[in-house]
Amino acid sequence: MSTMGSTGSPLNDPAVARRAHRMMLAVLAVIGVLLVVRSYIGTTVGTGEAARNTHGFGMVYVERAEQGFVSERVTETGKDGVAVEVTKWKPVTPGQTPEISWTNWNETTGDAWATASMKDAAQSSIEVSWSRTVGVWAAALLTLCVFSFLWRDNPAYKLAESVVIGVSAGYWMVVALWDTLVPKLVGALAPAWTKANLMPSFDAVGVDWWALVPLGLGLLLLCRLSARASWVGVFPLAFIVGTFAGLKFVQYVEADLVAQVATMFDPLVVVKHQAAVGADAATVAASPIDWAGSVGGSLAAILIFVGVLSVLAYFFFSAEHKGALGRTAKVGVWYLMITFGASFGFTVMGRIALLAARFEFVFDDWLWLIDPSGKH
Repeated sequence: MSTMGSTGSPLNDPAVARRAHRMMLAVLAVIGVLLVVRSYIGTTVGTGEAARNTHGFGMVYVERAEQGFVSERVTETGKDGVAVEVTKWKPVTPGQTPEISWTNWNETTGDAWATASMKDAAQSSIEVSWSRTVGVWAAALLTLCVFSFLWRDNPAYKLAESVVIGVSAGYWMVVALWDTLVPKLVGALAPAWTKANLMPSFDAVGVDWWALVPLGLGLLLLCRLSARASWVGVFPLAFIVGTFAGLKFVQYVEADLVAQVATMFDPLVVVKHQAAVGADAATVAASPIDWAGSVGGSLAAILIFVGVLSVLAYFFFSAEHKGALGRTAKVGVWYLMITFGASFGFTVMGRIALLAARFEFVFDDWLWLIDPSGKH
């Protein structure tokens, strides 16, 4: 007879663990069989005479779109006030020969592929993008790996977690390279070289030697990797944190504190008229009163005024919460609880929306069981 572990959890029982693993393998086998059957049945794309049956699902169709540009020289004023000529690129017009061109593959629908194939079976303007199809399948399988955590912690979930973290780190590193380092550092110090070798669309307008300051701070930050010179990295770190805190402080004061305090000085009795937005004062005064808007605006102003005072009373601890102060503080508690509840509900609904989006991806983009946007 098997015995449970010291923690008393059924999963610590070897027999229970084996049954759980067998059940998980059975579920995976059933899912695999269903996917094979689903692939064999296929999906009908297109309508009428253009209807085509595609064996499989989760495929992405793309359409060829040629892009061409020609250059023109324009005069711009540089940062030092000197007029310089720069090259601008604009799309070609009919009849023009492009100086540079490339092919874009824009995602399209299965109906478009079916219609094009009916007209010309050998057409190549619309086809299956196998790279994007592999991406859809990879995303779907990783989604299932993440959902497997609902069963228990397992290697599939750990794999998906590691892939997401690694890909995210690599993606944001590349974004930082091409959106920040190249245009704002390399482009500022060597604009002509950047335009010729890295970014043809970069506007090479003079050298900005001030870019050496962030370059130096960035190099000093690398000293944190050395045990002996790590103290040097404290100075650029302090500069970055201090600058960021100062900028954000001003933004928060202007956007949150000042804006909220300003509402306290709004009139408690609001009178709105039915005049059109942007009308002059005489027209507004002569127009009828919008009673619904006036009552709603007045009620909102009163609620804000009472809420601010009652919440401030709740956090006023210099006097005991008795009498009028205590009753006002209780009103403040109600305001706080309603605010926290609404914030929590908004957060939960955001997570539910993300879950619904994942389900829609699995059943629409991957399995093709639903088609709310008419893509298949």
